[in-house]
Amino acid sequence: MKDFFLVLASGSRYRAELLGRLGLPFQAWSPAIDESPLPGEGCAATAARLARAKAEAALVRFPGAWIIGSDQVAELDGAPIGKPGNRDNARRQLRAMRGRTVVFHTGLCLLAHGRAHEAVVPTRVSFRDLGDDEIERYLDREPAFDCAGSAKSEALGISLLSGLAGDDPTALVGLPLIALAAMLRREGAAVP
Repeated sequence: MKDFFLVLASGSRYRAELLGRLGLPFQAWSPAIDESPLPGEGCAATAARLARAKAEAALVRFPGAWIIGSDQVAELDGAPIGKPGNRDNARRQLRAMRGRTVVFHTGLCLLAHGRAHEAVVPTRVSFRDLGDDEIERYLDREPAFDCAGSAKSEALGISLLSGLAGDDPTALVGLPLIALAAMLRREGAAVP
């Protein structure tokens, strides 16, 4: 196995927990970048651009390291859905998504040896036709104010859904491990 220093360019505890599954030592560092979409930029393109921007910012701080950048943009009817931040916004998001399908675009970028490996992994998430009482009970038990779309599929939020479709279940949580493991292997890492 090649020796390398791995940095996760993210302050997300969810991404750090996912990366920990691979059993590789890493350091997490949160870059300060503007995450606003550019005018006319689609949600998948925003996720890809931000994943790369985070990785590039970390590379400046950790030259020579292998850098992982990731970002996720949820999309409903062509518009991004952000993190709600509070209960009122979460309620509005969940009401807007009930009975609908939201696409979560998870961008991934690995910078290693002067090369960039990039992917955007989509996950289609179908929400049940939620009643207002269900939304309130959910928010009482799991205030997912730091998650785009206001629901944690890895926890109680799974009960709000009628289905998921995608190639990698970890992409929905924020870091597509299937794609990342393949990228790391291409650079010579022994995964597993």
